[in-house]
Amino acid sequence: MLIAFNKPFNVLCQFTDRSQPPRATLAGFGLPGNVYAAGRLDYDSEGLLLLTDDGGLAHRLTDPRHKQDKTYWVQVEGVPSPERLQALRDGVLLNDGPTLPARVQLLETPPALWPRDPPVRFRKTVPDAWLAITLREGRNRQVRRMTAAVGLPTLRLVRAAMGAHALDGLQPGQWRVLQG
Repeated sequence: MLIAFNKPFNVLCQFTDRSQPPRATLAGFGLPGNVYAAGRLDYDSEGLLLLTDDGGLAHRLTDPRHKQDKTYWVQVEGVPSPERLQALRDGVLLNDGPTLPARVQLLETPPALWPRDPPVRFRKTVPDAWLAITLREGRNRQVRRMTAAVGLPTLRLVRAAMGAHALDGLQPGQWRVLQG
């Protein structure tokens, strides 16, 4: 079984949480009990999370050797210069080594998204922009670290697609079975 789930902001990608007070988890969304997340999406990130009951499929979806594209819509603080966009495309040197080249596009209009709760902070004097960033690797908080490294801190991060699978209209907390 493969499930596409639109993970809301501030939800853990697991079914239990031992922290006090406990944080919201996948257990609150009526998902089948025999599935687990194929990969991770940070607590403070939103969007497509694939869940499966098939370990081999989970490995194929998440192992960098299988080169599954992951596309993110990223709201950044500041106006991206051509040089900053090119730096992201070329790969950024992070504290754990250089990233692979990424596909990066400045979006002329923000993606059609649901309101976030709580909303992203808004500052009249600081412009923001939206990028579409596609990676083939998945390090811890990689997109946030990449944008910060080029002087464009991430304000909001939404995974739009993984490989051939996309959000396709799922609202936060909604899910659908992709294959049985």
